[in-house]
Amino acid sequence: MVDPDTADRARAVINSIPPGSVVSYGEVAARAGVRSARQIGRLLAEDGQDLPWHRVVRADGRCAEHLVAEQSARLRAEGVTVVDGRVRR
Repeated sequence: MVDPDTADRARAVINSIPPGSVVSYGEVAARAGVRSARQIGRLLAEDGQDLPWHRVVRADGRCAEHLVAEQSARLRAEGVTVVDGRVRR
């Protein structure tokens, strides 16, 4: 579980990602002052349903392995180019 202060900072960063944009887990971690991108992944897995989680991708642009279809569809709906589960920046 991610501590409450860390979770609040990370949620604020994730909520600030504008539609049509993506940010890596590591970028979210850095902006939120969190040491590990894994903590961001854990937060989204535990409590991400009310966040624009689909705008957070892996450092190489890949979508979450277990949610590729849903994440790709949500990103495409916002105008993001996704090819074979990877965001094209």
